Amino acid sequence: MEFSDESFEEIIEGNTRLLVPKKSITEKVPPKKPAFFNPKAKLNRDFSVITYAVILKNFKGPKIFLEGLSGIGARGLRVANELKVESMIINDLNPTALKMAEYSANLNNLNNIEFSEKEVCRFLSNYSKKGKRGSIVDIDPFGSSAAFFDCGIRATMHGGILSTACTDLQVLNGLFQGACKRKYGGISVRAEYGNEIAIRLILGCLRTVAARLGVKIIPLFVESDMHYYRTYVKILNRPDQHDNIGYILHCKNCGHRKITLNQEYDCELCKLKISVAGPLWIGKIFDKEFIQNMLLEVPNFKVNKICEKILQKCLAESEMPGTYFTLDEIASKMKSSPPKLENAISNLQKNNFVASVTSFSSTGFRTDAKINEIIKLFQINQ
Repeated sequence: MEFSDESFEEIIEGNTRLLVPKKSITEKVPPKKPAFFNPKAKLNRDFSVITYAVILKNFKGPKIFLEGLSGIGARGLRVANELKVESMIINDLNPTALKMAEYSANLNNLNNIEFSEKEVCRFLSNYSKKGKRGSIVDIDPFGSSAAFFDCGIRATMHGGILSTACTDLQVLNGLFQGACKRKYGGISVRAEYGNEIAIRLILGCLRTVAARLGVKIIPLFVESDMHYYRTYVKILNRPDQHDNIGYILHCKNCGHRKITLNQEYDCELCKLKISVAGPLWIGKIFDKEFIQNMLLEVPNFKVNKICEKILQKCLAESEMPGTYFTLDEIASKMKSSPPKLENAISNLQKNNFVASVTSFSSTGFRTDAKINEIIKLFQINQ
């Protein structure tokens, strides 16, 4: 297939040359035709390269990458070019996108790539038997990836990684509760930390599907940026014996929140009716050792400088309590201007609370202090 200079152009992302539609670069919203490519998702792809580098470095089995919904293949091609994989299978239903991916593979002299034009679950079902599964399985659709959790888990080998992205933010952030319950098996609550609730709903759904298959998931890294939520989980072929599905209780009156195994109906601080999000994942969402290894890999690649800053935040919050507060949220309750973030965290730590920044919000912080304790402390230090 010939690609005209008027409609397509070559770019370099990381160390990889890619053929992309010109309109995906020039238009505010990248068009789906002739093939989809989102240049703003470069940070997301940078994190994939870093994450997969850690996986592949210590992985004992065959290093096979399965990309279920590739578009023009930007993510898969970067992995094939910048990391050491034995086999890469790129799948998409758009034949033009696949031809562009093949063209880009030739630009980078890559010969360890196969191309597949199938519906994603049909594609992944071809790799769901022992000996054929992927060490890395990546699913990045428009909207929800929940429909692909089952086939994605089945196609991931023991000790491998399943990475999924969801872009149905309005559903996951509590605007359409019925749709959220249908797709993810739980409901959300509209709150300042709604992106964390969304991530936990996705992980909760993954865990539920995995449990039906007798499989365990371990979250390693999660990402919330712009229009998407992305999760990276390790797949282990053994049942999960831990109580890691529960609820987030949120009081819209006083702002109190907590994570719990069981539903409650009244706020323990102000005694008014409380809102309940879930069922969802209530375990850890970052693996400390894995994040440390990601930080060690950053200098090895051409990635956005912000990657390291975000990972430092992930490391700081990896052992912290679930759910975070924002400075604006606290300032609104206090009816005063918010303190500086570093001062807020320092004051909490000086008063024997644990506290850290969070990667989910530039003005967010995690702490084991309750909201009434935070407000009281901040008022004293005004």
